[in-house]
Amino acid sequence: MLRVFCGPGGGRGNALAVVRDGSLMPERDDRQAFAAQLGFSETVFVDDPERGVIDIYTPGARLPFAGYPCVGAAWLLDVPELVTPAGVVGTRLDGEFSWIEARPEWALPRTLRQYGSAAEVDALEVPPLGEWLYAWAWQDEAAGRVRARGFPGRGDGIDEDEATGAAALQLTAQLGRALNITQGTGSQLLTAPQPEGWVEVGGRVFLEH
Repeated sequence: MLRVFCGPGGGRGNALAVVRDGSLMPERDDRQAFAAQLGFSETVFVDDPERGVIDIYTPGARLPFAGYPCVGAAWLLDVPELVTPAGVVGTRLDGEFSWIEARPEWALPRTLRQYGSAAEVDALEVPPLGEWLYAWAWQDEAAGRVRARGFPGRGDGIDEDEATGAAALQLTAQLGRALNITQGTGSQLLTAPQPEGWVEVGGRVFLEH
């Protein structure tokens, strides 16, 4: 298991299950059942470690692309790119950060809702099911510092997502600037717009023993 988008001291981060040999469980139905059994926000199956071919599941659905599984897989596999059903994701390692470059439109749609202050975001209760809500507010607009929380609203046992790379990509594209996002209970995500609609998102990854 990995923790992805950890805070500066190595804490927090979103737990990611990785099946390093996807051939052990080739059928989609079996993968979906295994992801549901584990109950993590997302589980990634590595189908070709040299080419970076991966397959991503929430407890209830297969995803064509997701941010934090790609960041974690990029760190683990140390390959120049990842191949997802949505498209080819660029990767790079830069010191303590693992980065991916992807297109925001590859991610599932979600509501990006701005609040007036970080305190308002902190005070939010889990909303009703049915809407993927990414709640955010400026902590320091001039510096690009954002406070955010993610509520998938799927009814699959994940009431709040600790760190959401896909939503960070979408917010970065919407605002058109680099961001330093604190999400959940202390996870950190860094982003930067790239040419032709691409966006980079990066964070720290740690292996759980």
